[in-house]
Amino acid sequence: MGFRIGHGFDAHTLTPNRPLVLGGIQVPFDRGLDGHSDGDVVIHASIDALLGAAGLGDKGTYFPSSDLSFKGISSLRLLESVESLLKQNGWQVTNLDATIVAQQPRLDRFIAQMRNNIASTLRTDYSKISLKATTTDQLGFTGREEGMAAYAVALIEMR
Repeated sequence: MGFRIGHGFDAHTLTPNRPLVLGGIQVPFDRGLDGHSDGDVVIHASIDALLGAAGLGDKGTYFPSSDLSFKGISSLRLLESVESLLKQNGWQVTNLDATIVAQQPRLDRFIAQMRNNIASTLRTDYSKISLKATTTDQLGFTGREEGMAAYAVALIEMR
């Protein structure tokens, strides 16, 4: 049985007049993340971690911002495509661990729903998905509330 580890990162600018979507849910906030799709940094970082672990490139390879069919798309749909791609190549998710970096809003009450969205989209058990949120204590672009970022690490195994 072969195991592989992948790492992903994503960051987007906060902008007015956009919904804030994280982990596939709309989080109440006065700004949202700018991006070609819905700007969901945690899903984007997770996609890159999973694709990287499988040696299949990155998010831009499959979902380029130059492709208008992905404009405004739910990132959960992109994650669903990645799950299918992993399956076609004989991989299954063993564990996905992600961290959202954002000064505001507080995300603790949304974490369980985000985990559930990710687990169901990846067709895996809830216990295999870990999701946390942290701040940078007012340091950097996330601390100044100019944007948000996310990191993800994925462990996949050959079926």
